[in-house]
Amino acid sequence: MIHVLYENPAWLPPLAAALDARGLPWRPVDASAGDFHVEGTVPPGVWLNRMSPSAHTRGHAGGIHFVREWLGVLEERGAPVVNGSRSFALEVSKVRQHAALHAAGILTPRTVAVVGRQRLSAAARAMSLPFITKHNQGGKGLGVQLFRDHAAFDAFVDSDAYEEPMDGVMLLQAYIEPPSRSITRVEIVDGQLLFAMRSATDAGFELCPSDACQVGSDFCPVGEAPTSKFALEALAADDPLVRAYLDFCARHAIDVAGIEFVTGADGRRYTYDINMNTNYNSAVERAAGVDGMGAIADLCARRLGRAAA
Repeated sequence: MIHVLYENPAWLPPLAAALDARGLPWRPVDASAGDFHVEGTVPPGVWLNRMSPSAHTRGHAGGIHFVREWLGVLEERGAPVVNGSRSFALEVSKVRQHAALHAAGILTPRTVAVVGRQRLSAAARAMSLPFITKHNQGGKGLGVQLFRDHAAFDAFVDSDAYEEPMDGVMLLQAYIEPPSRSITRVEIVDGQLLFAMRSATDAGFELCPSDACQVGSDFCPVGEAPTSKFALEALAADDPLVRAYLDFCARHAIDVAGIEFVTGADGRRYTYDINMNTNYNSAVERAAGVDGMGAIADLCARRLGRAAA
């Protein structure tokens, strides 16, 4: 049995279709809330973690903590988990992502973590302009704002528009302005490159690729047609940055990821975000000739086969 831990039902249908198409036994497990017996037995099978770091925007903040603890119990019992506790710790902390990427020698934008709203203005004075803000526990561009002068930032911090991060940690990050007005997202499953996707930034920083995000829903509002924002990008598996990403995922037990980078005016590629609860855009998948959720379903099938052996 494949147990799918999920929180956002809008993102479940493509995975469900891929699992069903392969005749795989599976069940959805609503991880937005729940209970478990710490000393109890664990149902046999493979567990696929699809908890989103933006769950709190849908009223499911407790689900993030629930899944963190549940993953620990599953792993203590020896249950096979896709995107387990190590990758989930990175999923919900951009600080940890940044530190791990930097330690791996992968270029990242200069970033400062700040706790305490009253400390933000002083911390911003140490940042070169322009810079952006973002929430440490993010997803779908939470808290991302661009500032080109400190006075505008001070006004923002003092205004009602300021939104406190879920975990209290706000990031100030150097803004790498892309001449192409786009960023690139590299999709990886089980140590293999699926495809790379270019996402236009003209309309802002909310770049969730899921088709469910393109219809103005409350789950992940973007409000753009998929083809207007996303396109397939030519990036080979032997590209040095892709190879670095594959090594990084292996080192940190990341089974599924969408890793984002931006190419600056200096021609260098800066990596700034890792999405383990990745979604795919159907138009880009068709252009690439791949099935993203199908690749995840195949990964689960392989793990299921090993568990049964």
